[in-house]
Amino acid sequence: MIRNLTNYGLGLALLASLSACQTPDVSSPASTGQQSARVASAWAPVLTDEFNAGGSLSNWQLANRADYNSSRCIYTPSVPVISNLDGKSCLLLTATKTATGFQSGLCKSLVSFKPARNEEYHTYASIKLIAMAGTTYQGFAATYGAWPAFWTVQETNWPTKGEIDIMEGYSYGGTARFASNLFYGTTTGSNLLGTSAERPYSLGEGWHTYEQYWKNSNGTVSVTIVVDGATVATYTNAVNTKLRLENFGPHNVILNLNVGSNNTLFDNSKINLLDRTMMYVDYVKVDKRTL
Repeated sequence: MIRNLTNYGLGLALLASLSACQTPDVSSPASTGQQSARVASAWAPVLTDEFNAGGSLSNWQLANRADYNSSRCIYTPSVPVISNLDGKSCLLLTATKTATGFQSGLCKSLVSFKPARNEEYHTYASIKLIAMAGTTYQGFAATYGAWPAFWTVQETNWPTKGEIDIMEGYSYGGTARFASNLFYGTTTGSNLLGTSAERPYSLGEGWHTYEQYWKNSNGTVSVTIVVDGATVATYTNAVNTKLRLENFGPHNVILNLNVGSNNTLFDNSKINLLDRTMMYVDYVKVDKRTL
């Protein structure tokens, strides 16, 4: 979600439905060259938050600032709450219009992580995007200018430690678009990848499961993004000659619901959140294993 706006273009023409998706092989042992095959260890929890009723948001830092990409969207610590939807106890981020702009929420995990040599991290969440007009629920696609995201990043000196967007959503008043993406650069504030790592995918309304597999296999780093069990992106350094995945991290997990943009991604004069637009998160988990 952090952008160098002078170098970033969404490339809406690239946004199309992906087909022939395959689920990644996350269970096979790692092996290279002359080295014997290793048997991966069991997954061990690093972060588990199911946002249970009566619980707290103690695993998270709640932002109190404007969004990096939209000065009109102000994140307020009181916005993220534990609520209920579809019989699930969830984290709820709500975006609403104010007299001066838009108020919303952003949660950043206190834990950070990066795979060491022959380690893998699995980051995953179940998320539903929805809006309300009065007391009637509406689909996310009915709104305009909402920009939710589930991602991992090292914010300090961005993008020198990389950014991995697992899910970014964009609502256009009747349609919605989704993508994963990477950002990286050697100088603070300058993304070298352009839109070369953007990978669009199509989703309907309702609950969806988003996953990131971040692996270091004998020094070779890769990232795989899976949505509802299907692979939508596999990233290696071959994505772009300037990409250096080995320099990514440590990353925090971020969940946020941005509104509008400082560039041409949205026409801010057309923003329509209905009465409110919401991002429900049933759970967020980060697991780790040795390869």
